[in-house]
Amino acid sequence: MRRGYVQVYTGNGKGKTTAALGLALRAAGAGLRVFIAQFIKKKKCSEHKMLEQLRDHITIRQYGKGLILKRAITGADISAAQEGLSEIKKIVESKEFNMIILDEANVAIHCGLISTDDLLDLISNKPVNLELVITGRYADERVIRKADLVTEMREIKHYSKKGVKARVGIEK
Repeated sequence: MRRGYVQVYTGNGKGKTTAALGLALRAAGAGLRVFIAQFIKKKKCSEHKMLEQLRDHITIRQYGKGLILKRAITGADISAAQEGLSEIKKIVESKEFNMIILDEANVAIHCGLISTDDLLDLISNKPVNLELVITGRYADERVIRKADLVTEMREIKHYSKKGVKARVGIEK
C-alpha cells in the first residue's frame, strides 16, 4: 500500500470487531500482513481457529484479562493493556505489517487501561503506508477527529434483549 489510513469502528451496535476481521481477511487475501491486537479480551473465540490457519499473513495477540465492563478493573488489567501498547509501538516501528488492528482500544481508553494521548501518539507516528484500524465503543472525540474513516455501529434491535445468548460461530 502506498498510503494507509486510520479507520475507527465504534458505537453500541454489533459488528465492530467483525468489520475489522473482514478487513484483515481481505488484506491477507491480497498478500498483506496483518497484526491484530485485542485489548481486554482473553477468551479464544471461533475466529481464532481460522486465523491460526492464516498465520503466515495474520498474527493475533490478546492483551487482556477478560471483559471489564461489569467488574472492577484490576492492576493485572492495566498491566496487560500497557504491555500490549508497548509491544504494538515496537510492531509499528518494525514496519513488518501492512495493517494493524487495535481491537477494543476505544474501550481500553474509556476504562483507563491506556490513554487517549498514547493512542493519538501511535496514530501520529504510524508509517505512511500502514493501515490502522481501531475498534470499540466509546471512541474518544480526539481519536474520531484524527481518523480518516469513522463508522458508528448503532443498535436498533438486538435479539439479546429477548434472552438469546451469544452463539458459537455468530457472536463467539
